[in-house]
Amino acid sequence: MVQSDSRNALDPHLARLKTFMLLLLLCFIAPALASLGVRAASSQPGSWRAADWSSAGILPAATAGGPAALYVMSARTGGLKGGLAVHSWIVTRQRGDSHYTRYDKVGWGAPIRTNAYPADGRWYSNAPEILLALSGEDAARLIPQVQAAVLAYPYAQRGDYRIWPGPNSNSFVAHVLRSVPDLGVALPPEAVGRDYRSFGDFVTLSPDWHNLELSLGGYAGIAIGALYGIEFRLGGLVFGIDIADPALKLPGFGRIEIGHSSA
Repeated sequence: MVQSDSRNALDPHLARLKTFMLLLLLCFIAPALASLGVRAASSQPGSWRAADWSSAGILPAATAGGPAALYVMSARTGGLKGGLAVHSWIVTRQRGDSHYTRYDKVGWGAPIRTNAYPADGRWYSNAPEILLALSGEDAARLIPQVQAAVLAYPYAQRGDYRIWPGPNSNSFVAHVLRSVPDLGVALPPEAVGRDYRSFGDFVTLSPDWHNLELSLGGYAGIAIGALYGIEFRLGGLVFGIDIADPALKLPGFGRIEIGHSSA
């Protein structure tokens, strides 16, 4: 009788555990494996030496006398990890300059790099995407804030790079975006490491109170708000839904638009 009662008491807990494992499989594991499978089946450079790092030609020419400009960009990273992650960076141009300035964080040497690659260069042969483009007075106003955030980044010394869960390239750009909230953009769900925080820095609330992030050192977390919709984060992967700009967010695949017609 005692054994039967004990089994009955455990049944609800086992049912909840099974439900949790099923959700984990459907929301995180299955999409991640599918994305990795697609990546494995695609043609990719054999090494960084064989990859194309040249300009993709998607930014306007930086001509002398032109307006200030500011861009946030990302591109799929190399190898199999490109099935799950992108690399992101920031590009600025001061008013009148005839050149762009690009800021990246990388995994070797002094991690914060300036102009190590073309402003709109491919990353491991993958063409970049422009996540944010500002020009004129808006860019001129925000560039000094971006530069200050780059200088204030706390993980800028040799050895201050960890591919997972961070601080990596996306942790760096996410830090700048949080430091300059007027940029009004978030990195894509595939930017593994964007939610990295040091332990103890569990809660991030935007100045306008429109975005709330909870993070356990980048290992797990939740985000709710205008920039994120609703996101559940696990091991750098994201499952969620964007309500304002309807989209489903899946690990590896990123945003899948909902209800957008081709007309």
